[in-house]
Amino acid sequence: MENTTWNKKLNKHKSKTVRMDEQQEESGCCFFCAIKEPDPRLRQPAVASVFDEMPYRADESGVLVLSALWNIAMTRSDDPELPSLGALRCMSLLIARAIAEPAWLLRHQNIYVPYYAAHVLGSYTIHLPELAELAIDAGAVPPLLDLLRGSLTWVEQRVAVRALGHLASYDSTFPAVAQHAEEVVALAMRVACTCLDTVYTEFVAVTPSEREQYHRDLLTRGLGGADMEDRRAEEWASQLQCWSLYLLCCFAYRDQSIHHLLCRDVGFLKDLCRMWGGLVNSDSPAGVGLVRILCRSEAGREAMAGCREVVESLCNLSRSSDDWQYMGVDCLLLLVDDHKTRQMVMEIAAPCLVDLAELQSLSARERIGDTITKALLLDFDHGAGAFGGEAGTAVKFLWELKVERKRREHRMSNKEATERTALAALKKRHGNEKFWSGNVEEATIRYTEALELCPVKMRKERLVLYSNRAQCHLLMQDPDAAISDATRALALARPANGHAKSLWRRSQAYDMKGMAKESLMDSIMFVNVLMDSEKGKERKHTKLPYYAARMINKQMTATGLFAGLASWDKGRKEDHDRKKNAVASSPSGCSLPTIEEEPWFCRRECKGKGEWSERR
Repeated sequence: MENTTWNKKLNKHKSKTVRMDEQQEESGCCFFCAIKEPDPRLRQPAVASVFDEMPYRADESGVLVLSALWNIAMTRSDDPELPSLGALRCMSLLIARAIAEPAWLLRHQNIYVPYYAAHVLGSYTIHLPELAELAIDAGAVPPLLDLLRGSLTWVEQRVAVRALGHLASYDSTFPAVAQHAEEVVALAMRVACTCLDTVYTEFVAVTPSEREQYHRDLLTRGLGGADMEDRRAEEWASQLQCWSLYLLCCFAYRDQSIHHLLCRDVGFLKDLCRMWGGLVNSDSPAGVGLVRILCRSEAGREAMAGCREVVESLCNLSRSSDDWQYMGVDCLLLLVDDHKTRQMVMEIAAPCLVDLAELQSLSARERIGDTITKALLLDFDHGAGAFGGEAGTAVKFLWELKVERKRREHRMSNKEATERTALAALKKRHGNEKFWSGNVEEATIRYTEALELCPVKMRKERLVLYSNRAQCHLLMQDPDAAISDATRALALARPANGHAKSLWRRSQAYDMKGMAKESLMDSIMFVNVLMDSEKGKERKHTKLPYYAARMINKQMTATGLFAGLASWDKGRKEDHDRKKNAVASSPSGCSLPTIEEEPWFCRRECKGKGEWSERR
């Protein structure tokens, strides 16, 4: 119905085209001359006239105007002058025309028009709700929704979902987008799940000479070759996925009735927990941002708790040095605090959270370790917990550490405390001797005995003991125990995750388990901590350790957004070649089965936006 309305508007004004043909040569220069006019009384009517005429012209000058407008919107997105003169309505009409008139789209350089127009809409609506309201009044939603449906290509989808996300992020403009709630949510879910495969198969896996030329131009602006195009395509694919998730976050935050649409597809939830912005889009929380919002509703918590892959991914995130670690902890605490989901997740979540129970602060969360302890010991009664297996063992350990030992040490005399401290130091020294002599198992026992003796308040000494024991577990090929001990050491570090050796040991342990993303995050944090520790020393240059560079290079290759698709594509081609060779060698008659972008998030406070957009 809305598309029909747009077509009627276009047909109504087609008569303008004939009159404007006589002025075609003046269109471009009219805009550029008008925009330079210093007197607003002359400038504004001239610019408004250009915007009024542009959607109905048949010449190629519009692309030049749009390119200039794209740059203005990117650099002065808070300036309301051009939007108030009809720029947003002009962009909406241009997108509608591009979709309704394929012949016009393929003339001149009009193929660039929908991308630029949608980008301008997104740039002008990123900060100010007043400009977003202008976009709604200009009829921006229907043409953007057409692009999101896939009327053109993934390139236009990317800027359309960005603009829709901005419009959905304000209280005043959300209802206009919410009129199409079910369709928008379904489309955004589909795009988030399929966009990486789409970009790879339609662009990256295509021979450079056979790629869409305008895609290549938009990606690199004519700078760099195929390698640069591939890197930019990966960045844009990540943004397309993350902006689709951001749009879903807008709906999930404001309307909990949408949660059942998001949670009824278990396949989507499994995909969701694997979505991350990658290093090219590290400002985006990606999948975990949406998971955290879903965990705030009863239906969302039950869906998350019922999907083992989601709970495990939250545990892995919580025991990593990822910037979004705190979101993983938040989600696990929400699941553990709910009596309906507590029993479902404790077996997986409790051992992970116990490793984090001595955290002091994480992001803006103070005394987070105490919060974790309170949640885990909620139904624990003097050593007889309600859980068995690993969860029961972990909770009993936490009770002993945070309750029983603190009581005993509080009643302990200074003399006894001093003796235990000295004995712990002796056990540690014996452990070191055993370790360097090659008796790793015996060293592990000594470090464990030292940890049992060392007073809880001796944070630094316990940190080193946990870290040393993690190294022993690594040498004994026990990566899970190494991850647990390294995480406990990092929880004792001040600031959290600030102990270089523990980071490196946990990175190696994750590498042993084939968990490339977690290993990469720890390797990068290890280098950062190492470099920071060298700043105060009198050295002109601090070199990146070779072993760390190798690990980072290895994991970056493994965690690339297209890494899995490339491996699958390579295997498929090799399989095809094998079949082809087999057929060729088989006897006759035999048959065989056959642009530069602004950051997605900004730290600026935006009027009318909710808590979840804290890093938008």
